[in-house]
Amino acid sequence: MAKRRSKARAGRVFLLSPANCSGPRAKMVLSDRAKFDLAVRLRSSQGVAIGEVFAFVSGLYFKGKLTYALAFARPPDPGAPLAGSGALVITPNAGLRPAETAVTADAVRGFAGVDIAANDPRYRRPLLASARALAEEIGPECDVVLLGSIASAKYVDILTEVFGERLRFPIDFVGRGDMSRGGLLLRAVRSGEELPYVPVKGAVRHGPRPPKLTPIKGILS
Repeated sequence: MAKRRSKARAGRVFLLSPANCSGPRAKMVLSDRAKFDLAVRLRSSQGVAIGEVFAFVSGLYFKGKLTYALAFARPPDPGAPLAGSGALVITPNAGLRPAETAVTADAVRGFAGVDIAANDPRYRRPLLASARALAEEIGPECDVVLLGSIASAKYVDILTEVFGERLRFPIDFVGRGDMSRGGLLLRAVRSGEELPYVPVKGAVRHGPRPPKLTPIKGILS
């Protein structure tokens, strides 16, 4: 019991893989002719929270990641500049950013111009630097959970270099596609029960596809 209480005090933060900023929905929200609210706010000098932008661009998958992270995050210091709400977004060229960070249309266009590849210094250097800053800010006992694919090196190699064995991911992600993962995360929020996590290091990264989730009315609402 003492061990569980200690772990709860230690906290937990989530790292969310980014949305595709060069896809059709990104082009829609970046269009100068777009009149809907999000596009208009994105063109303003105040910008829009990166979590809101990516949820529109990516749809169910990112919405699931963001909703889940905000529901279950336990940042050790909620007022800390980087950990913030405990939900941090991986960006293509600006490292880890709190989901509430405001971005403008120009920033999103900048994201679209950088390939998310572990060997691209425009992506790797800021991510590595911000991961190190986060590790220092949250201390050595805080859990770090990746909500994203571990099947490729583009996130895993850089993040495990910093967080090592404490970088975890939901084991139920294995074998699922993006839409299935998004639905799974939203269901977990509805039930109030966190998914089980395992260390990324040494984990089986590929597996058989699990049965399809039963549709739930209003899952996208």
